[in-house]
Amino acid sequence: MSYLAALSLIIISTLLITTRAANFNIRNNCPYVVWAGAYPGGGHQLNPNQEWSLDVDPGTKYARIWGRTNCNSDASVCETGDCGRLDCTAYGKTPNTVAEYALNQFQNYDYYDISLIDGFNIPMEFGPTEEGADGCKLSSCTADIIAQCPDPLKFPGGCNNPCTVYKTNEYCCTQASEPCNPTDYSRFFKERCPTSLSYKADQTGNRSCPSGTNYKVVFCP
Repeated sequence: MSYLAALSLIIISTLLITTRAANFNIRNNCPYVVWAGAYPGGGHQLNPNQEWSLDVDPGTKYARIWGRTNCNSDASVCETGDCGRLDCTAYGKTPNTVAEYALNQFQNYDYYDISLIDGFNIPMEFGPTEEGADGCKLSSCTADIIAQCPDPLKFPGGCNNPCTVYKTNEYCCTQASEPCNPTDYSRFFKERCPTSLSYKADQTGNRSCPSGTNYKVVFCP
């Protein structure tokens, strides 16, 4: 095989790896029903020990997967994480534990995290189906946050984020001219789930994997 032919095969193989859809295996290990929500992707009812396989296009960003609890029969109303329908076309309402990701971005890497910025409703594990080096690792949040939730943040079926409760810049970080610093409430979440994001300027839970990686989201790992 000539040098040019070999080089062409390498380039084609690289393009196929970095431009194919990523598969997300979403599993419910909880002893109760979880209505998984995905944006993009819609939604799916997951009984205990059920899985949902979701393919997501390369280049997708500002994406998230979360769980909804205590929904009615058609998931049009849920106690936590509600999006108004089974197949979500928007983010869920707070409080909800969120798996966030952006695929095939800077230097052909995926970027992902578990975020508690919108509060907490279900324990979660999120990351590559096979862990690797250079930060390509699982993140998890398995603490009993609902039971330990500070009184002002308590919410049926979850633990709310302070921005939703107080609506001030201290907790919402909406004023670009003002510093966005950790608070006692963000520290509450961070101490219990150190690999998760706890407020808008928190960067300590960000992870990355080479594009072409497949992922898993596990409720109640």
